[in-house]
Amino acid sequence: MSTAPALAQEATASDQTAATAPEIVVTAQFRAQKLQDTPLAITAVNAAILEARGQTDISQIAAQSPNVTLRAQPQSGGIGLIAFIRGIGQTDFNYALEPGVGIYVDDVYIPTLSSSLLDLMDLERVEVLRGPQGTLAGRNSIGGAIKLFSKKPTGEGGGYLQATYGRFNRIDVRGVADFKISDHLFARLSGATKNSDGYVKLLDYGLSHPNSNVPANTNSGNGIERGTLGGRSFSAGRLALRWEASPDVEVNLAADYTRERNDAGAQVLLYGNKAATTPDGIPWLTGKDGNAVPLTCAFVPYSTRFQQSCDTTPAGYDPRFINYANFLDARTPTSQAPFKPYAANNQQNYDGWGVTGNVTANLADNLTAVWISSYRHYKMSFGFDQDGSPVPVAQLDNILRHRAWSQEVRLNGSFMDKKFEYTLGGFYFDQNGTYNARVDLNYAGIDFIHGPDSTPSTSKALFFNGTFHITDAWGITGGIRHTWDKKDYTYFRSNPDGTVPFGDWTPAQLPFLPICESFQGLGPVAPDGTPLPTAVGNSPNCLLSGLYNVKGQFKGQRTDWRIETDYRFSPEVFAYASIATGYKGGGVNPRPFFGPSAGECSALPPGVLAPCNQIKSFQPETLTTYEGGLKTDLFDRRLRLNVSAFFNKYDNIILTLTRCPAAPCLLPANVGKADVWGLEGETTIRPVDGLTLDGSISYLNFKYKDTGTTGVPLTDVTPFTPKWNWSAGVQYDYTMKAGMISARFDGTYQSSIYTEAFNSPSSLVDGRFLGNVRLSYTSPDKDWQLSAEVQNVFNKYYYNTVENVEASLGAITANPGLPRTWALTLKRSF
Repeated sequence: MSTAPALAQEATASDQTAATAPEIVVTAQFRAQKLQDTPLAITAVNAAILEARGQTDISQIAAQSPNVTLRAQPQSGGIGLIAFIRGIGQTDFNYALEPGVGIYVDDVYIPTLSSSLLDLMDLERVEVLRGPQGTLAGRNSIGGAIKLFSKKPTGEGGGYLQATYGRFNRIDVRGVADFKISDHLFARLSGATKNSDGYVKLLDYGLSHPNSNVPANTNSGNGIERGTLGGRSFSAGRLALRWEASPDVEVNLAADYTRERNDAGAQVLLYGNKAATTPDGIPWLTGKDGNAVPLTCAFVPYSTRFQQSCDTTPAGYDPRFINYANFLDARTPTSQAPFKPYAANNQQNYDGWGVTGNVTANLADNLTAVWISSYRHYKMSFGFDQDGSPVPVAQLDNILRHRAWSQEVRLNGSFMDKKFEYTLGGFYFDQNGTYNARVDLNYAGIDFIHGPDSTPSTSKALFFNGTFHITDAWGITGGIRHTWDKKDYTYFRSNPDGTVPFGDWTPAQLPFLPICESFQGLGPVAPDGTPLPTAVGNSPNCLLSGLYNVKGQFKGQRTDWRIETDYRFSPEVFAYASIATGYKGGGVNPRPFFGPSAGECSALPPGVLAPCNQIKSFQPETLTTYEGGLKTDLFDRRLRLNVSAFFNKYDNIILTLTRCPAAPCLLPANVGKADVWGLEGETTIRPVDGLTLDGSISYLNFKYKDTGTTGVPLTDVTPFTPKWNWSAGVQYDYTMKAGMISARFDGTYQSSIYTEAFNSPSSLVDGRFLGNVRLSYTSPDKDWQLSAEVQNVFNKYYYNTVENVEASLGAITANPGLPRTWALTLKRSF
């Protein structure tokens, strides 16, 4: 998916020396500026750099960006992106929560994590802006913004076609064609496919371990193999049109479509410990001897720091990449759980499309109007087996539908002979998403239909940004943006047969609408009198009573501002300092397991045992950042060194908690405030012609100052927040009569991170160093290029994410990264 900006250009050859590559021009402040003249902490890479590194999706660009963490969602999140910058982001794909990093494609906002794992197709450049972009990019860019800009049609003809083959039967094809329709109308057609087999094997435990107590299932695979996890089948296409309507008016239109048909996400089980029975002792999985099969280390193929494996891995398989999940709940039905058996789907499907229009009109010598309009729509479905074993602890199928419509108008102008440059604009955004799921949670004793929950929301904003050039070297910038937000969330919880839990009860029948018969003394209790609401004798899903056609709402407004000053000491040295604010929108809990009928904790009368109402709202989180930076080009621009330092006052931090007065619980809440400071550096060195060295480094110190009554320890940090990041790359280009040979190595390190609000060792992802190498040959006329690459050249075994559901499911799972892979690519330019 991509469209092109009007200002995406590179500096001319007169701005370069023989030792330098073309200067990247960015539009982070709504006008074209050289990267080294932009008073922001920003990493910008162009198409040539992306190709040299072999990067093809948005999650890969974080490797060279200080204090940026981008990870693909784990299996439970479907197709999507987890994005954090400077310790600020979001992990939950649900529409009730907002991203903490703004994702933009050609200045069009991508509002959900589930549509943010973008392919880098036919791009002009990528800009990674660190720090709050509250006045420039608006809400939800509190951590920063990632902006992708596509190449515009030129009408000059040409294009390319390239094909890739690699390990795991990887087959990629990309192509671009640029052509002229008429003297003033140009078109650009681009497309890409990416296909690969899964790298985690799904094995039937009953067949692979015939002497175990686990029954075999009908095997639809090859022998003991039931399929794979992590396989991908992606295709996308885009048509862009550029019309020079007049010397002063340019119209850009683009339409794109993306289709994915993937396996469920790659997953392995790291820990298992659950008796796997109902409160009455009914097995979730009945063994061949008639007794319950517990979740134990027998299903952990590879020993980890969490649990030593007691599995005997079948010969010929790598235990690090095995999963025994079968996505099946084959329980015998009971009156409390009558909707069995149930099987989730091993799949991740996505269909998305969009149209974008960009009109730029020069109204006067010093005034330009820009209108950006977009409509986007997608549907995604994905299944997952949350326990990674044949024991049916939790299985889900999810369907997300979303549409978004946006309008933005800008006036870019100047006066006083360009002493003052400004942008005045307005933004309107309207979106609605629905979320449906079959949620089979044996660990919680419920099996129900979630949704269709709808989440209509609107956001309106007015903004102004202006720069006063006091002298040719000294400038002062100020910006302000006011935003109005509104979001509704309507909950629907029903039984899989369409009936509503406790649908025949009303508040008038009892002083308190019963949560379950057990809570009213009408159902089973433990020997000590404790109610057993999910035991036989209760109605199905009675815990979910009162959660049908119930609405929650968030409404608010916010003003953000930015003040910045910069000074160019010489052509080689540029410095800036700024204060800026940003925010992430509030909302309501999207996953209440107990509704208004549960009562409020503080309002329950003595002796009444009931969970507390989990329909809770949370307020926007806010940030104020103090930042300074220095950008230098030294030694005839052979050495570029950019550094920045920042201090954040981070308030009303929104995190998802798993500890409530009653379980189950997944409750987004404002956990408190923190002070965060950090250092960042980036460099590019060209000591001799043909040799390029590049690198980056960042350090982040996160310190909670207050977490209120949430229980989050002051010693914890936000998820996906490493203390250290660094990268180093080296490329040598050797030119000869027969063409050019390029060799490149990239190494990246990220220190350990936690994946949850509560930083237990069970949610820790170890630090890792990864290396990639690439060798390419380009013909003298640049028409042909042959490349060979090895990703993860040191064959490091590592995890991208870890999901700790030990307290509820008795399981810890992880998404392992790809092992060493290789690929060959042939490219033909024309």
